[in-house]
Amino acid sequence: MRRLPVYLLLDTSGSMSGEPIEAVKNGVQIMISSLRQNPQAIETAFISIITFDSSARQAIPLTDLASFQMPDIRATGTTALGEALQLVSQCIDREVAKTTTEQKGDWKPLVFIMTDGVPTDSWQNGLTAFKQRKTAYTVACAAGHAADTAVLKQITENVVSLDTADSATISRFFAWVTASIGVTSTRVEDSGKEVTGLHELPPPPAELNIVV
Repeated sequence: MRRLPVYLLLDTSGSMSGEPIEAVKNGVQIMISSLRQNPQAIETAFISIITFDSSARQAIPLTDLASFQMPDIRATGTTALGEALQLVSQCIDREVAKTTTEQKGDWKPLVFIMTDGVPTDSWQNGLTAFKQRKTAYTVACAAGHAADTAVLKQITENVVSLDTADSATISRFFAWVTASIGVTSTRVEDSGKEVTGLHELPPPPAELNIVV
């Protein structure tokens, strides 16, 4: 069974405290329950959550939807985005099955990054490690005006921005992520083809601005 690995890198720095972090937790929970209703996703999609504040940690290793338990996420500290990129690179190496002569490996992972600020660590080292890994695609979301889209553009071409980091907007972002995972899992199951960019995903809602 070829899995579709999905890594969510979530900013849990102090500036996310209050409404934004509650909206993120709510968004993830709604996403999991929606994907559990999707017959292709329940078979294929495996979700991991990496949080980053003053350091990065893998709150949930790659887990099937049925077993997924929401971790307790709190907002505190600074924004170690580079460490999160380094960590997701290690997780991809460890958790995603490679294709060998004997077997087909997992599908290339999808990576969704959400941050409301500017990295506070030397993030270029993490970026170098991340660029060496092959992902199907990576989407970075700048939540609110304090996030630096120029930094995110160096991580991935696929950058979206939210004007505000409030519960309505964040929930729309997670609804779009849910739809994107659903479309990708159907596509790999039906056609054996991976999604390669934003143009193959559901159109983002009005709240999401595509950064060009």
